[in-house]
Amino acid sequence: MKAAMKAKDKPRLNTIRLIRAEFKRIEVDERIEIDDARALAVLDKMVKQRRESARQFADAGRTDLVTQEENEIRVIQEFLPAPLGEVEISAMVDEVLKATGASSMRSMGLVMGQLKPRLQGRADLGKVSQLVKQRLG
Repeated sequence: MKAAMKAKDKPRLNTIRLIRAEFKRIEVDERIEIDDARALAVLDKMVKQRRESARQFADAGRTDLVTQEENEIRVIQEFLPAPLGEVEISAMVDEVLKATGASSMRSMGLVMGQLKPRLQGRADLGKVSQLVKQRLG
């Protein structure tokens, strides 16, 4: 935050302030201290919200707002772990399927429950869910 202030990088500074405000809001509302796992979930949610907003702005022809949302996404992603590739995700899904002994769609919740903490902020969980459905189906 200090580096963004010194560099007079207002868009970056504003995004960092949004992140800090969201963390503070959660801490106050839920009376908890945010741990790393929860911080990743919050950042992941913020990226998803901005992607959806950017898509809606693009549909409405508001390119200025699309650019702003994309800039915010880039800044937020700097605080997330490096995304995993498809091969790594597939290997992790196979590992969890083997470890849990899952063989039918009834085990979907169990498998996703094991995968979510490992992949939070590192992969799109919607796509991971589709991959698990393919493997189980």
